[in-house]
Amino acid sequence: MNRIQSRIVFAIGFLMGTHAVNAAAQSLPDAPAARLLASVAGQPESADLSSNSVDNYFGNSGWSLAQRQSNDSMEAIVDDGDVAMFPHPDNGRWWISGQANIIYQGRLPFHSLYQGPNSFRNSAEYKTSLLGTFFTALRVDHSDRWNTDLIFDMESTGGRGLSEALGLAGFTNLDVVRNPYLSSAPYMARYEIHQTFGLTRETVEQVVGPFSLATRVPVRRIDFRIGRFTLPDFYDVNEVGSDSHLQFMNWTVDNNGAWDYAADTRGYTTGGMVEYDDRAWSLRYGIFAMPTVANGISLDWAFSRANGQNGEFELRRSWIPHHEGVTRVLFFANHAHMGDYREANDAYLEGIDKMPTITAHEHFGALKYGFGVNTQQMLTEHLRIYARFGWNEGQHESFAYTEDDQTVSGGADFNGARWHRPNDKIGIAIVSNAIKSDHQEYLKLGGLGFLLGDGNLSYGRENIVETYYNRHAWRGLFYAVDIQHINNPGYNRVRGPAWVGSVRTHVDF
Repeated sequence: MNRIQSRIVFAIGFLMGTHAVNAAAQSLPDAPAARLLASVAGQPESADLSSNSVDNYFGNSGWSLAQRQSNDSMEAIVDDGDVAMFPHPDNGRWWISGQANIIYQGRLPFHSLYQGPNSFRNSAEYKTSLLGTFFTALRVDHSDRWNTDLIFDMESTGGRGLSEALGLAGFTNLDVVRNPYLSSAPYMARYEIHQTFGLTRETVEQVVGPFSLATRVPVRRIDFRIGRFTLPDFYDVNEVGSDSHLQFMNWTVDNNGAWDYAADTRGYTTGGMVEYDDRAWSLRYGIFAMPTVANGISLDWAFSRANGQNGEFELRRSWIPHHEGVTRVLFFANHAHMGDYREANDAYLEGIDKMPTITAHEHFGALKYGFGVNTQQMLTEHLRIYARFGWNEGQHESFAYTEDDQTVSGGADFNGARWHRPNDKIGIAIVSNAIKSDHQEYLKLGGLGFLLGDGNLSYGRENIVETYYNRHAWRGLFYAVDIQHINNPGYNRVRGPAWVGSVRTHVDF
């Protein structure tokens, strides 16, 4: 495709997406922000590989983080042209960029014995979402050892998800917010201070991005961040399964579904974190504000009674000699005004409540905790694989991300260098989600969560297969096709399987 043809295709795609969103702008909801600019795999061997060295720029409710690029992959990028509409400075004191992501999704009719208020509908349906983010950052000084970044991002979202983003634990579009009544007006996505304290004069290269502007960083250092951001910017990052803009779209493929991370309904929270980085490993910990209610837009600022604590250990070691690999172990502990599924079930069965109602049994100081493991591995210079596992205690109310108490997933991606398109990518992932017995009983008795509730439940694991092809058209313009197969949607064996197809246009400025 020559440049003139590419520009025409881009103009048509952009105008179609803009028209679709403007037609619904007054009544449609915001979507969670996208994730970082993830073009290819790896990063130079001399470069820093910790999660902070962002070369993917845009996070969960926003962009997602760090797709590291090997020397071979970097050469491939040069061969295939730029991957942004405008050049970005490599060593400047400021950063300005943007992104737009348009996803058109459709669903075929599927079998269903019944459905309730929070069901994934079984009729044919199509929806369009649009998310745009404007990234800015300023580097206060030029010291490699003591560096300060000031970060500020704005965002706007529009469009709805299939079935109003209800009825699935692993929903099919990460750009869609779970609240259909939020305004599509621009909002502040991130504002943060990033401070680096070097513990040695020895430095390594770092890929510049909107979350960190230093081109070199100390080998051993402590990083502090305070402000507003989305946790998947820095935790549970996986270069194969963490980018809804250039890779997979499903909530429980791009993130650990059992990780009920602190966030408002758009995916953002306020708090602070500290990270220690060494040559081959990193350790990070943070404390963040929880929403006042499940899936709420307002945060509880009383950290003494409500907070989400997250910690992660990252080991940059390969399972295969002479190939890059990373493994991360995550834990979280949420304190919030949460309900207990068993209490809600017992109150209904004893006739106290007319129907199971988790919100009628919320208590301050309730604790929901869990852990996760994710790993990624280069097999060849073009092929990567990943795996992820997550678990939470499942007794307390699903509160901030999705209704998922256990998840296991795996997949792979392959870049197009073999067919002379090194910035193209094809991927496939499989994920299996589950909920604990009290949660199952709650839904079976007719209870409603903030995402699920068919009025009854014939329980089975929710199993999802997703595959995509992402095509680099010109500079920062990408197109993708995506297919998802969902077995037992909403953990219900008498519904489905469901097929969802997607077409995505993505632009990096």
